Amino acid sequence: MMEMCRAHVIISGLVQGVFFRASTRDKALSLELKGWVRNLPNGDVEAVFEGPLNKVKQAVQWCNYGPRGARVKNVTEEWGEYKGEFNGFDVVHGYD
Repeated sequence: MMEMCRAHVIISGLVQGVFFRASTRDKALSLELKGWVRNLPNGDVEAVFEGPLNKVKQAVQWCNYGPRGARVKNVTEEWGEYKGEFNGFDVVHGYD
């Protein structure tokens, strides 16, 4: 059985207004990952990816570059145990 995991990332730089959320969702869906992505009030983007370790690593690596037009300065990664709490991969609007 493949190892499952969860990664929580915060992406900073020029990452809002460049289709970062939609592109992150597309990347996650292409990797068959579950989770969510949202903009933060400070201009960062936050995402949670869940799935097989090798695919989550690919998604996190992609976040270091993002879509065309993005200028990623930093990606903070927090790795944890797979929880299986998501049904799909969503773009979350608004702040909690």
